[in-house]
Amino acid sequence: MRISPSRRALAVATATTLALTALGSVAGYAADEPESTPVPIVTPDGALFSYVVNTEQAGAAQTLLATRAITRADGVVVQAWPQIGVVVVHSANGSFREDVLEADRFGVVDSVGATRTVSPTEGTPGADSAAGAQASKSVVSKATKKAPGDAVDEPSDDTGVTVVPDPGEATQWDMAMIKADQSLLVNPGSSDVVVGVLDSGIDASHPDLASQVDVDQSVNCTDGGKPDLSATGWLPTTSDHGTHVAGTIAAADNGVGIVGVAPGVKMASVKVVNDDGFIYPEYAICGFIWAGMQHMDVTNNSYYIDPFMYWCEDQPDQAAAKEAVRRAVDFSTKRGVVHAAAAGNAATDLANNTTDASSPNDSTAVQRVINSGCEDIPTELDGVVTVSSITSTAALSSFSNRGLGEIDVAAPGSAIVSTELNGTWDTKSGTSMASPHVAGVLALLKSAHPRWSPAKLEAAVRTQADDHECTTTTAGPACVGGLTENSFYGDGITNALNAVTLRK
Repeated sequence: MRISPSRRALAVATATTLALTALGSVAGYAADEPESTPVPIVTPDGALFSYVVNTEQAGAAQTLLATRAITRADGVVVQAWPQIGVVVVHSANGSFREDVLEADRFGVVDSVGATRTVSPTEGTPGADSAAGAQASKSVVSKATKKAPGDAVDEPSDDTGVTVVPDPGEATQWDMAMIKADQSLLVNPGSSDVVVGVLDSGIDASHPDLASQVDVDQSVNCTDGGKPDLSATGWLPTTSDHGTHVAGTIAAADNGVGIVGVAPGVKMASVKVVNDDGFIYPEYAICGFIWAGMQHMDVTNNSYYIDPFMYWCEDQPDQAAAKEAVRRAVDFSTKRGVVHAAAAGNAATDLANNTTDASSPNDSTAVQRVINSGCEDIPTELDGVVTVSSITSTAALSSFSNRGLGEIDVAAPGSAIVSTELNGTWDTKSGTSMASPHVAGVLALLKSAHPRWSPAKLEAAVRTQADDHECTTTTAGPACVGGLTENSFYGDGITNALNAVTLRK
């Protein structure tokens, strides 16, 4: 993703050190910007919390030294990722963040931060601490629980209209808009290409999806961020979101129901949404690393990482978690994976946003000031294709985020027909629905050009998009930019036909 002017300012800003930098965080944002509003995560003794510990360098040696410090600080290692120098930890030690730095005898720990404001509902995988489990239950009971799926970029104007089974391609205005109905006749995608659907799970029994899911590459990451390879762990439990997303990407061309953008490719269900509807950093880290380890080709990310809509680099806990996710995305990219992500449904200008009233969303949200070091992740991370949502008339969807230099391409996201649980079809709206169109187009590009790198695929998906001029209305937000790049459409509306016929 291109970096907006405000983001570029971040790269050259003078580092500002806060009082909490003993935990390993150094702020970075433009010198003329305010500090973001502190949101301290209180971790009382006896209450189980989840943390990430980032080492100075990746590798087994530093990770081992870090785990020894973690143990001395009364932490339990849930999952170690030496590939990126990140360790996921549970601890009921209220001063774990300070204690692990004190116990770090070799100075290998770069940063440490809590990943949520409440105790993990899943307990500590592999640990038999009854006290820790009880602490988890007592704290979570006081938290504000979310409805399943709330964290996955679903706007309030979801149509909820049930479509009768076998609705047919005639209902798919979205596929006609991006010329996927035409690209299907040229190249439906290669079965060698795998799209990782980082979401709430895919219903592999659905008639449009049964032949499309690669079971061997599917995984559940919601067990504290530890990969769960059980046969049913990656199936949906409380949310239909991932199944709907999957249908848009690659529903089979089988004479039943609908057809996806790239019906010839395969998908892996990478479950990162827990039963309460949250996608915590450790889940996403697991998902991205798994995609890289399996050498998937594309991931779709129709969510923002909880509990913060924007993760701020001048807040120690947020900075540590953001850095761990960034490393995971970078790891998978270096192993050949290109990423598409939803821009978000807050009707916000990502290039100029200065406030957030929705975070943290797993306890009590506060009104806070944010700066250019505060980003929606993973969508605003480098190497991620950020997708805005448009309607059937190609207008920006009312809920869609926007931003000059932040949006890469646009795709249909309002009233999209796709696969639903129990072998049915349904319509949903959201940038969550727009992003899988682009993931499908990326899969087509990879099918046509199997040797292309993620960087070349990322550039190509912007190049092949159809330019679209600004469409500002008197009732809506202002569109900024010109025909070839603007705040609504980025480089244009994604085009599947161009993807399969692009030669360079």
